[in-house]
Amino acid sequence: MDTEILVPADDPVRLASAQLEELDYSKLYRAYSPKGRKSAAEPRIIFKVLVYGYLNGIYSSRKLETACRKNIDFMWLLEGEPVPDHNTLARFRTGRLKAALADLFYQYARKLDEMGETNHDSVFIDGTKMESCANRYTFVWRGSVEKNLARLREQVRAAFQARGIEGNVTLGKLRTLVEEVTQEYAGIEFVFGKGKRKTPEQRELEKLRDWLERWEGYEEQLAVMGNNRNSYSRTDPDATFMRMKEDHMRNGQLKPGYNMQIAVNSEYITGVAAYPDRSDSGTLIPFLKEMERGHHTKYRKIVADAGYESQDNYLYLDSHGQASFIKPQNFEYEKSKQFKAKIGRRENMRYDDLDDCYFCAAGRMLPLFKEKSVVTKDGYVKTTAYYLCNDCSGCQFKDKCFQSKKYPNKMLTVKRDLVELGEQSRRNITTPEGIQLRLNRSIQVEGAFGVLKYDRHFKRFLTRGKHNISIELYLLCLSYNINKLYTKSQNNRLQNHLFEKMIS
Repeated sequence: MDTEILVPADDPVRLASAQLEELDYSKLYRAYSPKGRKSAAEPRIIFKVLVYGYLNGIYSSRKLETACRKNIDFMWLLEGEPVPDHNTLARFRTGRLKAALADLFYQYARKLDEMGETNHDSVFIDGTKMESCANRYTFVWRGSVEKNLARLREQVRAAFQARGIEGNVTLGKLRTLVEEVTQEYAGIEFVFGKGKRKTPEQRELEKLRDWLERWEGYEEQLAVMGNNRNSYSRTDPDATFMRMKEDHMRNGQLKPGYNMQIAVNSEYITGVAAYPDRSDSGTLIPFLKEMERGHHTKYRKIVADAGYESQDNYLYLDSHGQASFIKPQNFEYEKSKQFKAKIGRRENMRYDDLDDCYFCAAGRMLPLFKEKSVVTKDGYVKTTAYYLCNDCSGCQFKDKCFQSKKYPNKMLTVKRDLVELGEQSRRNITTPEGIQLRLNRSIQVEGAFGVLKYDRHFKRFLTRGKHNISIELYLLCLSYNINKLYTKSQNNRLQNHLFEKMIS
C-alpha cells in the first residue's frame, strides 16, 4: 500500500514528522549499546510514533501498536519499518527515553524560539494536581509516623532505665542493646508454635527486636518524605497525598498525586515539571532553574497567580533581575468590607516612613521595637521587623485589634522583604502591561491545562515514580506544541505572542 498518496499534504502527521526530524537524537542513540541485537524499529521513528500518539490522545502502548497496524497516518510515520509491539513501545518509553527526553523537549522549545514563535519576554506559570496510578489507600502520614516514633522512644527509654543505661535514647544504642541481649541469651533454647510457653528472656529479646525493626521503619519513612512532604504512597513513594478537585472525584478526596507545573509562552508550553510538593510557592524556584538550564537563558517577566507568592520567591526573582508579576494573596480580599474591618492588620494601618512607625485605628503610635535578619542557605537576607505600641490600655479598639495574652500591647510583625517586593509586584500587575499579562495568563496557561486534561483526557498518570511520570509529561507537552503550531499555521496566527485586551 502506498501510504504517501493516502496521507493529505496538510495532515498534522506530516508537520509532526518534519518538526521532529530536525532534532538532534545523539543522546537517544547513546542509550543503545553498540553490541547485541539491533532495535526492531529505528529509535527516531519509535519516538515519532509516541509523540504523534500523544498528539491524538493515545497513551496506551497496546493501543499505539494497534494504531500502527491499522491507521494510515501511523503507517506512513513508520517509513516502512516493522511495527513495534507494545512491549517495545513500553520499554522504550520508560527506559531508553529517560536520559534523552528532557533534552529533546527543550531542543524543540529552542527551535520554536528560533522560528519566532516564542520569546523570552514573559512566561505564564500555573500548576494542577495530577493523580498517580498508585493505590490511594496505601498512605503514610508524617504526623502518624512522628507520633508512633515518640511513643516507641518512651517504651525504649523505660527499657534502658531498667537496665541502667543512661543518656539519650538513640537508635544506635537500641541496636547495641539488641546485640548484647542476643549474645547474653545465646544459650537459651527458644520455642515457637502453638501451645509452647516462651521464657521471659525470649519475650524480652523478641520485644527488643520488634522495637528495633519498627524504629528503623519509621526512620526510613521520614527519610522518604524528607523536609518538604507530609505524606507519600507506599506503591509510589515519589507521590504525595493531595486533594483532587475534579468533578468526577466526590468531595475532592485525598489521593496520591503530583503537582504538575507548566510554563506557557506565546501559547506554547515551554517548560514542564512535576513535584511532590503540594504548594505552588515551593515549586517556583526549582522550576525556573530547570527552565533556565533547558533554554540557556531566562525569562524577564514571571506571571503567576497568588499561590506563588512567598518571600523566598520574591527574593529569588529580585536577585536574578526578573520582574515579578505575581498576584498578591490578598489582592482581591483587600477590596472587601470584611478585610477593611480588620483594623489590626498591617494593611489597614497608616505607615510613616520617616519615623519608621505605624499608627493604629486609635491614632496610637507603634514604633520599631526590634529588627532581626537571617541569612538563608541560598544566601538571601530575610529581615523581620517588630513594631510595639507603648500603651494599649483604655483603647476602645483593643478587642478588635488583637487578642494576644502574651503581650498586653499590640505587636506588629512585618517581613520587610515580603512587604516591599510584594508592593512592587502589586504595582506591576496594575499597570496596563500587567493587566494584559494577567489576562493572557488566564487564557494561555489555564487554556493549556483545559486542553490537556479535558480535550486530551489526560487526568491520571499511567506510570509510577517521578522519572517515569516526567517522561509522560514531556511527551504530552511536546505533542501539544506540535499541534499548537499546526493549528496556528492553519488559522494564520503564527508569531502571535499575546492576546490583546478587548475594549468594551
